[in-house]
Amino acid sequence: MTEQLCPVSGAEFQYIRTNGIRMRVVSAGGSGPWVLLAHGWPESWYNWRHQIPFLVDQGYRVVVPEMRGYGETDSPQEVSSFDVRHLCDDIVGVLDALDAEQAVLIGHDWGAIVAWYSVLYYPERFRALVAMSVPYGGRPRESIVQTYKRKFGENFFYMLYHNAPGGIAEAEYDADPYGLLSRLYLSPDSPRHPPEITEKHHTAGGWIKRMGAPKGLPSWLRQDDLEYVVNQFRTSGFRGGVNYYRNLHRNWELTAELDPVVRVPTLFIAGEKDMVIAHASPKQLQEAMARVVPDLRNLELFPGIGHWVQQEAPEATNAALGCFLGTL
Repeated sequence: MTEQLCPVSGAEFQYIRTNGIRMRVVSAGGSGPWVLLAHGWPESWYNWRHQIPFLVDQGYRVVVPEMRGYGETDSPQEVSSFDVRHLCDDIVGVLDALDAEQAVLIGHDWGAIVAWYSVLYYPERFRALVAMSVPYGGRPRESIVQTYKRKFGENFFYMLYHNAPGGIAEAEYDADPYGLLSRLYLSPDSPRHPPEITEKHHTAGGWIKRMGAPKGLPSWLRQDDLEYVVNQFRTSGFRGGVNYYRNLHRNWELTAELDPVVRVPTLFIAGEKDMVIAHASPKQLQEAMARVVPDLRNLELFPGIGHWVQQEAPEATNAALGCFLGTL
């Protein structure tokens, strides 16, 4: 079954079977090497809208899945169905469904995490890797959930909130998807109203009111772009995406015996002001990844740019992608 109403010119929706679920993907380009783009949280295939036509113009066949739990892709009930092995098997299943022997894998945010581990589990299926926003330094000594519990204690932190019992995080987000996304999809210097909740203790409330409402959208985000993604979450809800976080400890356990070295050519891209890299310099990031990413061919940090790098700086992102892909 194929739809013809994809909002990106030259692209179309398809439904495929992968790893026991039905997944909706966006495909574009008729020939050439495959590139697969994996989105993060709380995102959509649509967050790659600037990269899809660029990559097609460069001669690539592009596929962009709505990740497990997002959009019109299936969202299983079991929390464990969202662990890293299921997510990586989904990605390889997309390639199998399209008869693609290999692809360049590009991921942002949670999509970058899935991309790092997909290459570790299935190195023969990927020609190269581009990770955006989330660097990789190998398996840590303890689960990141344990680290954050020790760091934040009784104070609010969104990853711990996502792991709280009772589904309180997705209940909050489902009740106000526009409130969440309009507060998250901003630049580091976007003007905001004061937050409604300033008490640090986690019992003071959820996340949306802890973030100041925007005084306007950033220049890189049109109102109709935001509405498109908001409407996707109005349909799918947030449970699937939040379940990725509920598997953080399980993922740490599952990857204990996995060879931690990424052996394919790799590019890392992030905004210089991305909260995920926590003000790390290019040298610090290179040193952190050197042991486990020996073929890190380039590392790009874009000045003044925050977490939504491929949307905030689409031209710079595309230029970096073009240069890297040209070396393969």
